[in-house]
Amino acid sequence: MLYRQPLKKLPKFLPKFTFWQLGVFLSLLLGIVLFAWTVLSQQPITLNLLMTAPDAQPWKQGMVKEFEAQNPGIRINIIEGPNATNLVEDLYTSAFILGDSPYDLVNMDVIWAPKFAAAGWLLDLSDRISPEELKAFSPKDIEAGRYEGRLYRIPVRSDVGVFYYRQDLLAAAGYEPPETFADLLKISQALQKDKKIPLGYLWQGKQYEGLSAMFVEVLEGFGGFWVNPETLEVGLDRAETLQAIEFLRSTIKEGVSPAGVTTYQEDETLNLFKSGQAAFIRSWPYLWPIANEESSPIKGKVGIKPMVRAPSKNSGACLGGWGLGIAKSSQHPAEAWKAIQFFTSKEAQKQFIFQAGYVPSRRELFTDPDVVAKYSHYPQLLEVGDSAVLRPPLAQYAQVSDILQRYLSAALTNQMTPEKAMKAAAAETRRLLGT
Repeated sequence: MLYRQPLKKLPKFLPKFTFWQLGVFLSLLLGIVLFAWTVLSQQPITLNLLMTAPDAQPWKQGMVKEFEAQNPGIRINIIEGPNATNLVEDLYTSAFILGDSPYDLVNMDVIWAPKFAAAGWLLDLSDRISPEELKAFSPKDIEAGRYEGRLYRIPVRSDVGVFYYRQDLLAAAGYEPPETFADLLKISQALQKDKKIPLGYLWQGKQYEGLSAMFVEVLEGFGGFWVNPETLEVGLDRAETLQAIEFLRSTIKEGVSPAGVTTYQEDETLNLFKSGQAAFIRSWPYLWPIANEESSPIKGKVGIKPMVRAPSKNSGACLGGWGLGIAKSSQHPAEAWKAIQFFTSKEAQKQFIFQAGYVPSRRELFTDPDVVAKYSHYPQLLEVGDSAVLRPPLAQYAQVSDILQRYLSAALTNQMTPEKAMKAAAAETRRLLGT
């Protein structure tokens, strides 16, 4: 009978105990919820960014570390992709097509933005930045980030085709740097005849994207054009294009360029030039620090200028470089834009120049006293950049470039006549574009 006594007292005790216990329980529950919310809200947001492996380390050690120090609530997770640019593009494309892309920031080569924007993979950035702010960058760099009048890419790192020459050889022989294609051939042949140098001019002639980049400069120098992005008019079968091809063929025929130049990419031309085998080379800004290394035979002997051209025509320098956009699938567009603002700022880019040696996208940094003190050629590099030309900013650019590469290579290696090759290239390009 001992169990009956508590049961008699329980009804009197139960109401008091239940309300007290409920209050404590609710207080504890609310505290736990608030604590969990506070902890979760303080967890940093992570932005994923894919880039080539060689670029990843300078970013991690430089701009990313500085950004995270200033923005403790945001982390940048850099995913190292393959070394080859086209393979990184394929990774981005595959992720977006599958519809479950992990990327927030999109690091784009200058020729990718139209394709990515046309596919609907990027956020429109047009209303996030003012026209005044855009003036800090090269107009061509901004133009490359537009598609159908809207802005999808902000330039972070610039690049441009550069014409290098051996200033010591020219000075000793009494020559000024060449201005025209004819000057280039004439000076090269004179230096070769006098046994001053084995080769005259080096360029990238292998069938790959570098061939298109090189050719767009020569084409501009003859007053021609590849594809007009506004009208989709194709200029490959015009007289100016044939003149550009004939110039390149003549460099081989006259022995100014080596016969194997049609198999060369950047590395092959760089190695020949650095070893003192050639007077002139068409390359990119990264060649300068390599040519001026302490161990380089041509240290302090190299000058740069805009690309040679035909008389009364414009010099052309193919625009390269990288810029950032925001994936439309990103759950953190505000934080992604904050990162873009930081990475494209003057302060961040200035530090990036010193830490990684990359060419900035902001024009004012090319003449910044601190920058020029370390990189004396930057003002000349800015002059070269002012003659920048774009490869056609088209959604179908990859296919358009493939067509040019195939037929241009056939013309340069004598598999087809230039006339027949360019007629076929123009026709195929028009079919692709529906014109």
